[in-house]
Amino acid sequence: MENKFYVMVGATAIVFIILGVIAYTIEYTTLSGFLIRVFTLWGYTSLSIATISTPFVPQIRKRLGVVFLKLHHTYAAFGLAFISLHPVAAAIRSSSLLVFLPSFESWIVFWSLAGRPALIIIYVATLGFYLRRRIRHHWRQVHALMYVALLFGVVHGNLIGTDFNNVIIWTFFNLLFLASAASFVYKRFQIKKGVNRFSFLHGC
Repeated sequence: MENKFYVMVGATAIVFIILGVIAYTIEYTTLSGFLIRVFTLWGYTSLSIATISTPFVPQIRKRLGVVFLKLHHTYAAFGLAFISLHPVAAAIRSSSLLVFLPSFESWIVFWSLAGRPALIIIYVATLGFYLRRRIRHHWRQVHALMYVALLFGVVHGNLIGTDFNNVIIWTFFNLLFLASAASFVYKRFQIKKGVNRFSFLHGC
């Protein structure tokens, strides 16, 4: 059963390679430009898989033979690493740390650059999990901010992501977000019905 876990991780690696190839075929001028693009594609994919998996804890354990947190945290760790490297590469290319700060210049500018607050929200959501013993009654809500970050991220990509001009990228990532949103609704339905409470114990 343990092998099935690594098969899934291997399948994800193949998806990463495909995304990398597509990103490579889209015009870019510098290596940093390519890295900025591919880091966010890989990061968003990993974080989405981590969130989508949460309502299906019993099925994951039955089919993969691994505890839920191992799967969830593997994808979350990769997602956090790659999504963090995205603005790092952008900061290096622009020689400016402003890429880490949200812009409130206007409504459209805020959402065009919504990846900036999304990164902050991701860190807050992650911190919520690690502080779960200190904020026992609220950490789940804090951790669930990951869904808000995914919304900000996909809006950012749709508005100014040059790779979103590719129909495959556009379709894949918008479907990823819709699947994440659906998993959020489905999990809340399970909680309301008293089913699969285990997933709720582990946040988003």
